[in-house]
Amino acid sequence: MRILSVVEQLLLLLEKRKQPMHVGGLFLFEIPDSANRDFVAKLVQQLEASTTPPSFPFNQVLHKHTFWKTSTNFAVHRHLHHVKLSTTNHSSSLLDYISNEHARPLDKSQPLWACHIIEGVEPESLGGPMRFALYFKIHHALVDGVAAMRLVQKSLSTSPTEVLHLPLWALVSRKAENIAAIMPRKRTLRQLLKEQISTLKPVAYELKNSLAQRQQPDYVKTTQAPSSILNQRIAESRQFLTVSYPLRRLEDIAATLHVSLNDMMLALCAGALRRYLLALNELPSKPLIAFVPISLRQDDSAVGNQTSLVLCNLGTHLTNPKQRLQSIHASMQRGKRLFSRMSQAEVINYSAVAYAWEGVNLLTNAYPTKQAFNVIISNVPGPKEPLYWHGAKLTALYPASVLFDGQALNITVISYLDQINFGIVASDKTLPNLSNLTTFIDQELAVFEQLCLDNTF
Repeated sequence: MRILSVVEQLLLLLEKRKQPMHVGGLFLFEIPDSANRDFVAKLVQQLEASTTPPSFPFNQVLHKHTFWKTSTNFAVHRHLHHVKLSTTNHSSSLLDYISNEHARPLDKSQPLWACHIIEGVEPESLGGPMRFALYFKIHHALVDGVAAMRLVQKSLSTSPTEVLHLPLWALVSRKAENIAAIMPRKRTLRQLLKEQISTLKPVAYELKNSLAQRQQPDYVKTTQAPSSILNQRIAESRQFLTVSYPLRRLEDIAATLHVSLNDMMLALCAGALRRYLLALNELPSKPLIAFVPISLRQDDSAVGNQTSLVLCNLGTHLTNPKQRLQSIHASMQRGKRLFSRMSQAEVINYSAVAYAWEGVNLLTNAYPTKQAFNVIISNVPGPKEPLYWHGAKLTALYPASVLFDGQALNITVISYLDQINFGIVASDKTLPNLSNLTTFIDQELAVFEQLCLDNTF
Protein backbone atom coordinates (compact mmCIF):
# COMPACT_ATOMS: atom_id res chain seq x y z
CA MET A 1 0.00 0.00 0.00
CA ARG A 2 1.06 3.58 -0.63
CA ILE A 3 0.11 6.45 1.66
CA LEU A 4 -1.64 9.42 0.07
CA SER A 5 0.26 12.68 -0.15
CA VAL A 6 -1.17 15.90 1.29
CA VAL A 7 -2.18 17.07 -2.21
CA GLU A 8 -3.86 13.74 -3.03
CA GLN A 9 -5.79 13.79 0.25
CA LEU A 10 -6.93 17.36 -0.42
CA LEU A 11 -8.22 16.44 -3.88
CA LEU A 12 -10.22 13.55 -2.43
CA LEU A 13 -11.61 15.73 0.37
CA LEU A 14 -12.74 18.33 -2.16
CA GLU A 15 -14.83 15.82 -4.11
CA LYS A 16 -18.61 16.34 -4.15
CA ARG A 17 -21.43 15.32 -6.47
CA LYS A 18 -21.25 18.58 -8.38
CA GLN A 19 -17.49 18.86 -7.92
CA PRO A 20 -15.89 15.62 -9.17
CA MET A 21 -12.10 15.64 -8.97
CA HIS A 22 -11.12 13.67 -12.04
CA VAL A 23 -9.22 14.85 -15.09
CA GLY A 24 -9.87 13.56 -18.57
CA GLY A 25 -8.72 13.59 -22.13
CA LEU A 26 -10.43 13.40 -25.50
CA PHE A 27 -8.24 11.44 -27.94
CA LEU A 28 -9.00 11.40 -31.67
CA PHE A 29 -7.68 8.47 -33.72
CA GLU A 30 -7.61 7.89 -37.49
CA ILE A 31 -8.59 4.37 -38.51
CA PRO A 32 -5.91 2.82 -40.78
CA ASP A 33 -6.80 2.71 -44.48
CA SER A 34 -6.10 -1.02 -44.50
CA ALA A 35 -8.48 -1.72 -41.60
CA ASN A 36 -11.87 -3.37 -41.94
CA ARG A 37 -15.07 -1.38 -41.39
CA ASP A 38 -15.55 -3.15 -38.06
CA PHE A 39 -12.12 -2.01 -36.75
CA VAL A 40 -13.56 -0.25 -33.68
CA ALA A 41 -16.07 -3.00 -32.91
CA LYS A 42 -13.30 -5.59 -32.92
CA LEU A 43 -11.13 -3.36 -30.75
CA VAL A 44 -13.93 -3.14 -28.19
CA GLN A 45 -14.53 -6.89 -28.33
CA GLN A 46 -10.85 -7.50 -27.64
CA LEU A 47 -10.99 -5.19 -24.62
CA GLU A 48 -14.16 -6.79 -23.27
CA ALA A 49 -12.80 -10.31 -23.67
CA SER A 50 -9.39 -9.66 -22.12
CA THR A 51 -8.63 -11.36 -18.83
CA THR A 52 -5.46 -9.32 -18.29
CA PRO A 53 -5.78 -7.35 -15.05
CA PRO A 54 -5.10 -3.60 -15.09
CA SER A 55 -1.53 -2.45 -14.49
CA PHE A 56 -0.36 0.24 -12.11
CA PRO A 57 -1.86 2.85 -11.52
CA PHE A 58 -5.13 1.59 -13.05
CA ASN A 59 -5.31 -1.14 -10.40
CA GLN A 60 -5.20 1.25 -7.45
CA VAL A 61 -8.24 1.63 -5.19
CA LEU A 62 -8.73 3.95 -2.23
CA HIS A 63 -8.35 2.27 1.16
CA LYS A 64 -9.60 3.93 4.37
CA HIS A 65 -9.21 7.37 2.73
CA THR A 66 -5.49 7.20 3.57
CA PHE A 67 -3.85 4.61 1.33
CA TRP A 68 -3.80 3.37 -2.25
CA LYS A 69 -3.92 -0.42 -2.48
CA THR A 70 -4.05 -2.88 -5.37
CA SER A 71 -7.58 -3.90 -6.33
CA THR A 72 -8.32 -7.64 -6.53
CA ASN A 73 -11.88 -7.27 -7.80
CA PHE A 74 -11.63 -5.73 -11.28
CA ALA A 75 -14.74 -5.89 -13.49
CA VAL A 76 -14.25 -4.52 -17.00
CA HIS A 77 -17.91 -3.52 -17.47
CA ARG A 78 -17.59 -0.99 -14.64
CA HIS A 79 -14.90 0.90 -16.53
CA LEU A 80 -15.32 0.31 -20.28
CA HIS A 81 -18.10 1.99 -22.28
CA HIS A 82 -18.75 1.69 -26.03
CA VAL A 83 -20.78 4.49 -27.64
CA LYS A 84 -22.05 5.18 -31.17
CA LEU A 85 -22.95 8.80 -31.92
CA SER A 86 -25.92 9.76 -34.06
CA THR A 87 -25.29 10.24 -37.77
CA THR A 88 -26.11 13.97 -37.69
CA ASN A 89 -24.16 16.83 -36.14
CA HIS A 90 -21.22 14.60 -35.15
CA SER A 91 -18.98 17.32 -33.74
CA SER A 92 -21.46 18.81 -31.30
CA SER A 93 -22.68 15.31 -30.36
CA LEU A 94 -19.12 14.33 -29.42
CA LEU A 95 -18.53 17.44 -27.30
CA ASP A 96 -21.96 17.07 -25.70
CA TYR A 97 -21.18 13.46 -24.81
CA ILE A 98 -17.84 14.43 -23.24
CA SER A 99 -19.51 17.30 -21.37
CA ASN A 100 -22.07 14.93 -19.84
CA GLU A 101 -19.57 12.21 -18.96
CA HIS A 102 -17.07 14.64 -17.49
CA ALA A 103 -19.74 15.75 -15.02
CA ARG A 104 -20.20 12.21 -13.62
CA PRO A 105 -18.11 11.33 -10.53
CA LEU A 106 -16.13 8.11 -10.42
CA ASP A 107 -17.05 5.30 -8.03
CA LYS A 108 -14.63 5.42 -5.08
CA SER A 109 -15.16 1.74 -4.30
CA GLN A 110 -13.47 0.90 -7.62
CA PRO A 111 -10.20 1.90 -9.29
CA LEU A 112 -10.78 5.56 -10.11
CA TRP A 113 -10.90 5.66 -13.91
CA ALA A 114 -13.23 5.10 -16.86
CA CYS A 115 -12.69 4.47 -20.58
CA HIS A 116 -15.19 5.47 -23.29
CA ILE A 117 -14.67 4.38 -26.92
CA ILE A 118 -16.79 6.49 -29.24
CA GLU A 119 -17.77 5.71 -32.83
CA GLY A 120 -19.45 8.05 -35.30
CA VAL A 121 -16.80 10.78 -35.24
CA GLU A 122 -16.73 12.61 -38.57
CA PRO A 123 -13.53 12.75 -40.66
CA GLU A 124 -11.30 15.75 -40.06
CA SER A 125 -11.81 16.81 -43.68
CA LEU A 126 -14.17 15.82 -46.48
CA GLY A 127 -13.05 12.48 -47.80
CA GLY A 128 -10.43 12.11 -45.08
CA PRO A 129 -9.74 8.97 -43.00
CA MET A 130 -12.49 7.66 -40.73
CA ARG A 131 -12.00 8.44 -37.06
CA PHE A 132 -13.03 7.28 -33.62
CA ALA A 133 -12.57 8.87 -30.22
CA LEU A 134 -11.43 7.80 -26.80
CA TYR A 135 -12.48 9.68 -23.70
CA PHE A 136 -10.49 8.56 -20.68
CA LYS A 137 -10.90 10.00 -17.19
CA ILE A 138 -8.91 9.28 -14.05
CA HIS A 139 -8.97 10.81 -10.58
CA HIS A 140 -6.73 13.84 -10.14
CA ALA A 141 -5.35 12.32 -6.94
CA LEU A 142 -3.85 9.52 -9.05
CA VAL A 143 -2.25 11.74 -11.69
CA ASP A 144 -1.38 15.34 -12.43
CA GLY A 145 -1.00 16.68 -15.97
CA VAL A 146 2.62 15.62 -16.41
CA ALA A 147 1.95 12.14 -15.00
CA ALA A 148 -1.05 11.71 -17.31
CA MET A 149 1.01 12.58 -20.38
CA ARG A 150 3.73 10.14 -19.34
CA LEU A 151 1.14 7.39 -19.00
CA VAL A 152 -0.18 8.18 -22.47
CA GLN A 153 3.30 8.02 -23.99
CA LYS A 154 4.21 4.78 -22.23
CA SER A 155 0.85 3.11 -22.96
CA LEU A 156 0.50 3.79 -26.67
CA SER A 157 2.98 2.81 -29.38
CA THR A 158 5.34 4.85 -31.53
CA SER A 159 5.00 2.25 -34.29
CA PRO A 160 2.03 2.16 -36.71
CA THR A 161 2.54 -1.58 -37.18
CA GLU A 162 2.75 -2.72 -33.55
CA VAL A 163 -0.19 -4.94 -32.62
CA LEU A 164 -1.27 -4.25 -29.05
CA HIS A 165 -2.98 -7.34 -27.66
CA LEU A 166 -3.28 -6.00 -24.11
CA PRO A 167 -6.20 -3.79 -23.02
CA LEU A 168 -5.58 -0.06 -22.86
CA TRP A 169 -5.42 -0.07 -19.05
CA ALA A 170 -2.65 -2.70 -19.11
CA LEU A 171 -0.62 -1.46 -22.07
CA VAL A 172 1.96 0.19 -19.87
CA SER A 173 2.91 -3.27 -18.55
CA ARG A 174 3.87 -4.61 -22.00
CA LYS A 175 7.42 -3.46 -21.29
CA ALA A 176 8.96 -4.25 -17.93
CA GLU A 177 10.91 -0.99 -17.89
CA ASN A 178 7.67 0.98 -18.17
CA ILE A 179 6.36 -0.22 -14.82
CA ALA A 180 9.65 0.46 -13.09
CA ALA A 181 9.78 3.94 -14.61
CA ILE A 182 6.32 5.11 -13.53
CA MET A 183 6.45 3.83 -9.95
CA PRO A 184 6.91 6.54 -7.31
CA ARG A 185 9.91 6.52 -5.04
CA LYS A 186 9.08 4.64 -1.84
CA ARG A 187 9.71 6.43 1.42
CA THR A 188 9.17 5.38 5.01
CA LEU A 189 7.12 7.40 7.48
CA ARG A 190 10.36 8.31 9.23
CA GLN A 191 11.85 9.64 6.00
CA LEU A 192 8.73 11.68 5.31
CA LEU A 193 8.79 13.18 8.80
CA LYS A 194 12.49 14.03 8.53
CA GLU A 195 11.88 15.69 5.17
CA GLN A 196 9.06 17.80 6.61
CA ILE A 197 11.14 18.97 9.57
CA SER A 198 13.99 19.97 7.27
CA THR A 199 11.68 22.37 5.42
CA LEU A 200 10.73 24.49 8.44
CA LYS A 201 13.63 26.95 8.34
CA PRO A 202 13.79 27.59 4.56
CA VAL A 203 10.00 27.87 4.30
CA ALA A 204 9.87 30.35 7.17
CA TYR A 205 12.59 32.41 5.44
CA GLU A 206 10.74 32.47 2.11
CA LEU A 207 7.45 33.40 3.78
CA LYS A 208 9.15 36.28 5.60
CA ASN A 209 10.88 37.36 2.39
CA SER A 210 7.57 37.30 0.48
CA LEU A 211 5.88 39.47 3.08
CA ALA A 212 8.65 42.04 2.72
CA GLN A 213 8.04 42.21 -1.05
CA ARG A 214 4.25 42.62 -0.95
CA GLN A 215 4.39 46.18 -2.31
CA GLN A 216 6.36 45.31 -5.42
CA PRO A 217 4.29 45.66 -8.64
CA ASP A 218 4.77 42.05 -9.79
CA TYR A 219 3.73 40.56 -6.42
CA VAL A 220 0.31 38.90 -6.43
CA LYS A 221 -1.47 38.78 -3.08
CA THR A 222 -3.84 35.94 -2.21
CA THR A 223 -6.49 38.55 -1.39
CA GLN A 224 -6.40 40.70 -4.52
CA ALA A 225 -8.48 38.62 -6.97
CA PRO A 226 -11.61 40.67 -7.75
CA SER A 227 -15.17 39.37 -7.56
CA SER A 228 -16.34 38.16 -10.96
CA ILE A 229 -19.01 36.02 -12.58
CA LEU A 230 -16.32 33.35 -12.98
CA ASN A 231 -16.43 32.86 -9.22
CA GLN A 232 -19.93 31.65 -8.51
CA ARG A 233 -21.28 28.40 -7.15
CA ILE A 234 -21.15 25.76 -9.85
CA ALA A 235 -23.89 23.44 -11.04
CA GLU A 236 -23.54 19.70 -11.72
CA SER A 237 -23.54 20.01 -15.52
CA ARG A 238 -20.50 20.86 -17.64
CA GLN A 239 -19.70 22.27 -21.07
CA PHE A 240 -16.57 21.13 -22.87
CA LEU A 241 -15.07 23.21 -25.69
CA THR A 242 -11.98 22.68 -27.82
CA VAL A 243 -9.80 24.71 -30.18
CA SER A 244 -6.42 23.97 -31.80
CA TYR A 245 -3.64 25.93 -33.48
CA PRO A 246 -0.34 25.13 -35.14
CA LEU A 247 2.24 25.28 -32.37
CA ARG A 248 4.56 27.27 -34.61
CA ARG A 249 2.17 30.25 -34.63
CA LEU A 250 2.49 30.71 -30.86
CA GLU A 251 6.20 29.90 -30.82
CA ASP A 252 6.94 32.56 -33.46
CA ILE A 253 5.06 35.24 -31.51
CA ALA A 254 6.72 34.25 -28.23
CA ALA A 255 10.18 34.40 -29.84
CA THR A 256 9.47 37.81 -31.37
CA LEU A 257 8.24 39.21 -28.06
CA HIS A 258 10.98 37.53 -25.96
CA VAL A 259 8.59 35.67 -23.68
CA SER A 260 7.95 31.99 -23.04
CA LEU A 261 5.39 29.89 -24.89
CA ASN A 262 3.53 29.58 -21.60
CA ASP A 263 3.42 33.39 -21.23
CA MET A 264 2.00 33.62 -24.74
CA MET A 265 -0.67 31.01 -24.02
CA LEU A 266 -1.68 32.88 -20.85
CA ALA A 267 -1.87 36.14 -22.79
CA LEU A 268 -4.27 34.58 -25.31
CA CYS A 269 -6.48 33.34 -22.48
CA ALA A 270 -6.32 36.71 -20.69
CA GLY A 271 -7.33 38.61 -23.80
CA ALA A 272 -10.13 36.16 -24.55
CA LEU A 273 -11.46 36.42 -20.99
CA ARG A 274 -11.34 40.22 -21.21
CA ARG A 275 -13.40 40.11 -24.43
CA TYR A 276 -15.81 37.58 -22.93
CA LEU A 277 -16.46 39.64 -19.80
CA LEU A 278 -16.70 42.90 -21.73
CA ALA A 279 -19.40 41.36 -23.95
CA LEU A 280 -21.37 40.53 -20.80
CA ASN A 281 -20.62 43.93 -19.23
CA GLU A 282 -18.97 42.00 -16.38
CA LEU A 283 -15.29 42.95 -16.64
CA PRO A 284 -13.89 43.77 -13.15
CA SER A 285 -11.93 47.02 -12.80
CA LYS A 286 -9.09 45.04 -11.19
CA PRO A 287 -7.12 42.34 -13.04
CA LEU A 288 -8.21 38.72 -12.98
CA ILE A 289 -5.81 36.40 -11.18
CA ALA A 290 -5.04 32.97 -12.61
CA PHE A 291 -4.09 29.83 -10.72
CA VAL A 292 -1.30 28.39 -12.88
CA PRO A 293 -0.24 24.86 -11.82
CA ILE A 294 3.45 24.03 -12.02
CA SER A 295 4.95 20.56 -11.88
CA LEU A 296 7.21 19.66 -8.96
CA ARG A 297 8.02 16.23 -10.39
CA GLN A 298 11.74 15.54 -10.07
CA ASP A 299 11.79 11.96 -11.35
CA ASP A 300 10.36 9.94 -14.24
CA SER A 301 7.36 8.65 -12.28
CA ALA A 302 3.88 8.81 -13.77
CA VAL A 303 1.62 8.57 -10.78
CA GLY A 304 0.33 10.81 -8.01
CA ASN A 305 -0.23 14.54 -7.99
CA GLN A 306 2.95 16.56 -7.55
CA THR A 307 1.94 20.12 -8.34
CA SER A 308 1.90 23.52 -6.76
CA LEU A 309 0.75 26.83 -8.18
CA VAL A 310 1.80 30.31 -9.20
CA LEU A 311 -0.69 33.17 -8.92
CA CYS A 312 -0.52 35.16 -12.15
CA ASN A 313 -1.78 38.68 -12.79
CA LEU A 314 -3.58 38.41 -16.14
CA GLY A 315 -3.74 42.18 -16.67
CA THR A 316 -7.33 41.97 -17.91
CA HIS A 317 -7.96 45.58 -16.78
CA LEU A 318 -5.46 46.78 -19.38
CA THR A 319 -6.56 47.62 -22.92
CA ASN A 320 -3.02 47.36 -24.30
CA PRO A 321 -2.10 43.72 -25.11
CA LYS A 322 1.61 44.53 -24.74
CA GLN A 323 1.12 45.72 -21.16
CA ARG A 324 -1.10 42.73 -20.45
CA LEU A 325 1.63 40.36 -21.65
CA GLN A 326 4.26 42.19 -19.58
CA SER A 327 2.10 41.79 -16.46
CA ILE A 328 1.77 38.06 -17.09
CA HIS A 329 5.48 37.64 -17.77
CA ALA A 330 6.46 39.49 -14.56
CA SER A 331 4.11 37.40 -12.40
CA MET A 332 5.31 34.11 -13.81
CA GLN A 333 8.98 35.05 -13.54
CA ARG A 334 8.54 35.94 -9.88
CA GLY A 335 6.88 32.61 -9.13
CA LYS A 336 9.51 30.63 -11.02
CA ARG A 337 12.36 32.42 -9.22
CA LEU A 338 10.76 31.70 -5.86
CA PHE A 339 10.21 28.00 -6.44
CA SER A 340 13.57 27.47 -8.14
CA ARG A 341 15.22 28.20 -4.77
CA MET A 342 13.20 25.54 -2.98
CA SER A 343 12.99 21.75 -2.88
CA GLN A 344 9.78 19.92 -3.75
CA ALA A 345 8.86 19.46 -0.08
CA GLU A 346 9.64 23.12 0.65
CA VAL A 347 7.41 24.30 -2.20
CA ILE A 348 4.54 22.13 -0.99
CA ASN A 349 4.83 23.38 2.59
CA TYR A 350 5.31 27.00 1.49
CA SER A 351 2.16 26.72 -0.63
CA ALA A 352 0.25 25.08 2.23
CA VAL A 353 0.93 28.12 4.42
CA ALA A 354 0.80 30.89 1.80
CA TYR A 355 -2.48 29.66 0.29
CA ALA A 356 -3.94 28.19 3.49
CA TRP A 357 -7.05 30.34 3.60
CA GLU A 358 -7.89 29.45 0.00
CA GLY A 359 -7.61 25.74 0.80
CA VAL A 360 -9.93 26.13 3.77
CA ASN A 361 -12.31 28.18 1.64
CA LEU A 362 -12.46 25.49 -1.05
CA LEU A 363 -13.14 22.83 1.56
CA THR A 364 -15.81 24.77 3.45
CA ASN A 365 -17.29 27.07 0.75
CA ALA A 366 -17.39 29.73 3.48
CA TYR A 367 -16.82 32.53 0.93
CA PRO A 368 -17.78 31.12 -2.50
CA THR A 369 -17.43 34.48 -4.27
CA LYS A 370 -14.14 35.48 -2.60
CA GLN A 371 -11.23 33.48 -3.93
CA ALA A 372 -7.44 33.79 -4.14
CA PHE A 373 -7.77 33.38 -7.91
CA ASN A 374 -10.46 33.75 -10.57
CA VAL A 375 -9.61 31.04 -13.08
CA ILE A 376 -7.39 27.98 -13.46
CA ILE A 377 -5.17 27.95 -16.55
CA SER A 378 -2.61 25.20 -17.05
CA ASN A 379 -0.18 24.18 -19.78
CA VAL A 380 1.03 20.58 -20.12
CA PRO A 381 3.74 19.58 -22.61
CA GLY A 382 2.62 16.57 -24.59
CA PRO A 383 4.20 13.95 -26.87
CA LYS A 384 6.47 15.18 -29.67
CA GLU A 385 6.31 12.02 -31.78
CA PRO A 386 3.20 10.37 -33.28
CA LEU A 387 1.46 7.71 -31.21
CA TYR A 388 -0.63 4.76 -32.33
CA TRP A 389 -3.16 2.37 -30.85
CA HIS A 390 -3.42 -0.89 -32.77
CA GLY A 391 -2.27 0.96 -35.88
CA ALA A 392 -4.76 3.82 -35.46
CA LYS A 393 -2.89 7.14 -35.42
CA LEU A 394 -3.54 9.59 -32.59
CA THR A 395 -4.16 12.89 -34.40
CA ALA A 396 -5.26 15.15 -31.54
CA LEU A 397 -5.83 15.17 -27.80
CA TYR A 398 -7.77 17.67 -25.73
CA PRO A 399 -7.60 17.93 -21.92
CA ALA A 400 -10.59 18.24 -19.59
CA SER A 401 -9.90 19.29 -16.01
CA VAL A 402 -11.62 20.13 -12.72
CA LEU A 403 -13.93 22.87 -11.44
CA PHE A 404 -14.53 24.02 -7.87
CA ASP A 405 -17.38 25.85 -6.18
CA GLY A 406 -16.44 29.46 -6.81
CA GLN A 407 -14.28 28.45 -9.81
CA ALA A 408 -16.61 27.95 -12.78
CA LEU A 409 -13.99 27.88 -15.56
CA ASN A 410 -10.86 25.86 -16.27
CA ILE A 411 -8.63 26.19 -19.34
CA THR A 412 -6.02 23.49 -19.92
CA VAL A 413 -3.64 23.39 -22.87
CA ILE A 414 -1.69 20.40 -24.18
CA SER A 415 0.78 20.29 -27.05
CA TYR A 416 0.94 17.27 -29.34
CA LEU A 417 3.25 17.01 -32.34
CA ASP A 418 3.00 20.38 -34.10
CA GLN A 419 -0.35 21.41 -32.57
CA ILE A 420 -1.39 23.18 -29.38
CA ASN A 421 -4.82 22.08 -28.12
CA PHE A 422 -7.07 24.02 -25.74
CA GLY A 423 -9.59 22.13 -23.60
CA ILE A 424 -12.10 24.41 -21.86
CA VAL A 425 -14.36 23.09 -19.09
CA ALA A 426 -17.01 25.29 -17.52
CA SER A 427 -20.19 25.18 -15.49
CA ASP A 428 -22.61 25.90 -18.31
CA LYS A 429 -25.50 26.89 -16.03
CA THR A 430 -23.26 29.42 -14.31
CA LEU A 431 -21.58 31.11 -17.28
CA PRO A 432 -23.55 32.24 -20.37
CA ASN A 433 -22.40 32.26 -24.02
CA LEU A 434 -19.41 30.03 -23.36
CA SER A 435 -18.96 29.08 -27.00
CA ASN A 436 -17.76 32.65 -27.67
CA LEU A 437 -14.54 31.92 -25.77
CA THR A 438 -12.97 29.95 -28.61
CA THR A 439 -13.77 32.78 -31.04
CA PHE A 440 -12.18 35.27 -28.67
CA ILE A 441 -9.00 33.18 -28.44
CA ASP A 442 -8.88 33.25 -32.27
CA GLN A 443 -9.19 37.02 -32.22
CA GLU A 444 -6.45 37.48 -29.63
CA LEU A 445 -4.05 35.30 -31.61
CA ALA A 446 -4.74 37.43 -34.70
CA VAL A 447 -4.08 40.62 -32.71
CA PHE A 448 -0.67 39.43 -31.54
CA GLU A 449 0.29 38.22 -35.00
CA GLN A 450 -0.61 41.59 -36.47
CA LEU A 451 1.35 43.43 -33.80
CA CYS A 452 4.40 41.34 -34.67
CA LEU A 453 3.95 42.05 -38.39
CA ASP A 454 3.60 45.77 -37.70
CA ASN A 455 6.64 45.64 -35.41
CA THR A 456 4.50 47.45 -32.83
CA PHE A 457 6.43 45.93 -29.97
